[in-house]
Amino acid sequence: MVIYLDYNATTPVADEVVQAIVPLLSVGFGNPSSQHAYGARARAVVVEARDEVARLIGATAAEVVFTSGGTESTNYALKGLALAATDAGGPARRRIVVSAIEHPATLEAARALERFGFEVATIGVDAGGTLDLEALERALRTPTLVVSLMHANNETGTLQPIAEAGEISHRHGALMHVDASQSLGKVSVDVDELGADLLTIAGHKLYAPKGIGALYVRAGIVLHPLIHGASQEGARRAGTENVPYIAGLGVACRLARELLPSTAPRMAALRDRLWSRLRDALGERVVMNGHPQRRLPNTLNVSFVGCIGAELLAAVPQIAASTGSACHDGRVSISPVLAAMGVHPDVACGAVRFSLGRTTTEADIDMAVEHIAAQVIRMGSGRA
Repeated sequence: MVIYLDYNATTPVADEVVQAIVPLLSVGFGNPSSQHAYGARARAVVVEARDEVARLIGATAAEVVFTSGGTESTNYALKGLALAATDAGGPARRRIVVSAIEHPATLEAARALERFGFEVATIGVDAGGTLDLEALERALRTPTLVVSLMHANNETGTLQPIAEAGEISHRHGALMHVDASQSLGKVSVDVDELGADLLTIAGHKLYAPKGIGALYVRAGIVLHPLIHGASQEGARRAGTENVPYIAGLGVACRLARELLPSTAPRMAALRDRLWSRLRDALGERVVMNGHPQRRLPNTLNVSFVGCIGAELLAAVPQIAASTGSACHDGRVSISPVLAAMGVHPDVACGAVRFSLGRTTTEADIDMAVEHIAAQVIRMGSGRA
């Protein structure tokens, strides 16, 4: 049996989500744009799902745009704003501010806009992976279109001071885009409390299928469409809606809202059990990466000193987890996130991310520690 501890990479599709999707692949196949009964049923499904997404993040239904996933949502947020600003004419704000630890969807979308005359400013983080707010304040002295930050880092789980960053951004006239792909369903996410003008949602991090997501767009904000065609999604994203997966995302958001009060503390307890048992078994041979308190309840990123994370996981096929290190032609590359945090390369190369889910058990944790600790000790003995 393989113990799955890689829920930040993707989640299984919840049973309730599957049950919502399957009928819509057969008898519920109507096009929401059609005016007959089949279309009406499909429209009702989309309306209900949009309401559920909105309820989870404290938004209105009209502010939710369905997309194909987190990457499209973030691209739409940044490129849509940039194109809209260009369309408006006049002295448009030409700066985009990101952090050094953003997901490639954010970093590459921002870099792509450099080809169209936009400037990208990158803000650093401290040793715990927390954004430097003073550096953000300095960066915003130059007129800025948008600040794009992740709510929680996908590798370390560190939660960012988004509300504070949003206040600073708005004070300087910049909009705030928040990538909530990893935080949604694990901690409370409210667009007003965060000060988010746009917010990315990825379905497959939330027990919905891959290929579905959403973008929250605060009322009054204009985005230039990335996909042109008919007038679906309020003329913001053309193309016939993926009704089955939209329904699945709606159910996933409802489950997240209902289960969060019980699942978050349970996962935090299991995460802490994993850390304490690794420390008991390995002592100073294991160190934590990321903020020790302000982090996701399900995420533990640790480095096994003297090991290469990729080699360690390859030697323990009983555990499904992730590593930020990779070995190519005898050279080890480390995670850009850990590098930005200033983690020493010798420590960073041993990093492994364990991320827990709703069905993770104490037995899973204990068995994972047993397998991992035994292999770390074997590797250490082999190098002695």
